[in-house]
This record gives sequence, structure tokens and C-alpha cells, in this order.
Amino acid sequence: MWIFVLFDLPTETKRERKIYADFRKNLLRDGFTMFQFSIYLRHCPSRENADVHIRRVKQWLPDEGYVGILTITDKQFSQMELFHGCQLMKNSKPTQQLELF
Repeated sequence: MWIFVLFDLPTETKRERKIYADFRKNLLRDGFTMFQFSIYLRHCPSRENADVHIRRVKQWLPDEGYVGILTITDKQFSQMELFHGCQLMKNSKPTQQLELF
């Protein structure tokens, strides 16, 4: 499973910028990586594991702004076509996720 977190948070005031930075730092600490500006993703080995990370993201939701959480399967992720300008980019293989029990 892949989790996408898409967000558009206000950054007009110093307080709003801090809230934005804290939300972003929480995502990074939880293993999310930046896909595009304001779009972060994380690979999870199972739906149950994805649910754990989704619950964490929901705990960090700021009072203002828009946040979307999307889950897709590995197969759906592999069918994504990425472009840089007009050039089709080669799909990279997902990074291997190591788990310690």
C-alpha cells in the first residue's frame, strides 16, 4: 500500500508557518517522503500498517487548511506515468521497506 498525504495549509502569519512546518516535520519523522510540494507519500507493507500511519496523520491535522489522505495499492502506484516537461520519466522501483520486530 501507498499512502499519499496532500495538503494546502495557510502560511500568511508566523504562527501559520510554524504549524505548517510542524505538520511537515511530523510526516518526515513518520517515514513519509516528499513527492511534490505539499504531497508526501509512504510505502506500507499492509493495510493494517497503513491504518496505523493514517491515524497518526489524523492526530497532527491542523485546525485550518486542507488535508487529503489517499491510499493506493502497489499495482496502482506502478501504473503511474510521470513526466518532466514533455519527457516521460522512467518509473523507479519502490524502495525496500525494512521492518524490525
